[in-house]
Amino acid sequence: MIRLERRLEQPRWLSVAVPVTSLAVAFVVSAILLAATGHDPAHTYGRLISEAFLSTSALSATLTTATPLAFTGLAAAAAFRMRLFNIGGEGQLYAGAIASMAAGLALGGVSGPLAIFLMVVAGCAGGALWALIPGLLRAFLSANEIIVSLMLNYVAGLILNFLIFDSFSYWRDTSTADARVFPQGRALDPGAMWPALHLGTVVVPLGLLFGIGGAVGLAALYGRTRFGFEVRVLADSERAATYAGIRVKRSILAVMAISGGIAGLGGASQSGDFRHALDPRGLGQSGYGYAGIVVAALGRYNPYLVVVLAFLLGGLQNAGYALQGADFPSGLVGVIQGVILFCALGGELFVRYRLRPVRRRPGAAGVGAGAGADATRDAATTAAAPEESRP
Repeated sequence: MIRLERRLEQPRWLSVAVPVTSLAVAFVVSAILLAATGHDPAHTYGRLISEAFLSTSALSATLTTATPLAFTGLAAAAAFRMRLFNIGGEGQLYAGAIASMAAGLALGGVSGPLAIFLMVVAGCAGGALWALIPGLLRAFLSANEIIVSLMLNYVAGLILNFLIFDSFSYWRDTSTADARVFPQGRALDPGAMWPALHLGTVVVPLGLLFGIGGAVGLAALYGRTRFGFEVRVLADSERAATYAGIRVKRSILAVMAISGGIAGLGGASQSGDFRHALDPRGLGQSGYGYAGIVVAALGRYNPYLVVVLAFLLGGLQNAGYALQGADFPSGLVGVIQGVILFCALGGELFVRYRLRPVRRRPGAAGVGAGAGADATRDAATTAAAPEESRP
């Protein structure tokens, strides 16, 4: 018999060994799937690595794909560390894109650092305000922030479509007859477009540098400040935090605003770095907000790991675009991504719990089986219980 037992202490080496082992298992399972579908695993992995990281053009494309994933991953990590499940990164990214485009278009001939600064401020403000809606409902009405933030993603998407396809709004281009017939967003003035950093032949988006800076700031905020300590206490037990005099409602609003502001900065990066116009179809089909939740979960809400995993998953996604064809369906890359996620999240079980063999006594098979079933049921109940109620 094997019993699932909660670890009273978590050795530090597990934090490294478990993710590495999970990734190795994922690659083995993916290799079996590739072989079963008639693809040579070694050759396919070689092409994936080459198309994702080795060639100059592939590396630049990977950095482009990783930039929004880093922002939405950091946004999810910022909220999840307090056990506030902000699923609204997608809508908050839309809100940031709308607000930053409004600022960029309003600047007109203003260019350079001032334009970038104002677009960043507007994007952060748009995302933060959108995130405060579920934050306020959670803090004062005890509403479920998962449902509210998820539904607001669809609301933000409808607003985005309305501004370009269903109205002659400020964001829509109406300067020509073709633009009035075929809806499209107004383009930014060239001076308001964000510059990129060129490292030889590799192009690094400015937004990615903002994302790395955001990861450093978030790690310092949660690890070095009193606010971060309060967030950790709230994550462990809201009752204990209330007893200690921590203002729970204020902390909820602050964390949701920080989370939404980071996602909104990702929307500003989409406007200034890449699209240079409000693009409902492109943003809606990308699914950056939902992918960011995966990135945050894989990185265990560590800001630095979130950026690294955004780069790795961005490379895998970019390689999928390059490899897809008649002999390599695009869905196969999605399957590999799903296997990696499944193995990574499954491996987290062994960080918190361990498998302990239980010997049966001779002549007590029935009793042992019942005890094992009870132990497994107790362990499952403990895993599903709130953190503060666990032993």
